[in-house]
Amino acid sequence: MNDYVARLKDSVERLHGWASTHVATVPLTEQFEGKIRWQGEVEIFALHGHPEARYCYAWSYLDDNQIEQHTAVLEIPPVDSPRNAVRAAIAAQGKARSNKGHEP
Repeated sequence: MNDYVARLKDSVERLHGWASTHVATVPLTEQFEGKIRWQGEVEIFALHGHPEARYCYAWSYLDDNQIEQHTAVLEIPPVDSPRNAVRAAIAAQGKARSNKGHEP
């Protein structure tokens, strides 16, 4: 396991509280209206003992300060694939941006 995958594995286990095993890397490009919204590799981790999710999909990105951040999405419906995990993360990020600055 390389350092990158080990860092993601640590994040998956810290964020979701379950032991995991790396099982695959999936290259992915997500487009919307002909424009690339996200492109990279999604790491797939099998979760051991989680009551709902068999897998967790994880990847990293650099924030505005060029610091590596991790995203880890559990395979719980409607998330059932790496592509849907990326879509869910994009939607959540868009929702967070639109709510920023508004009273709850």
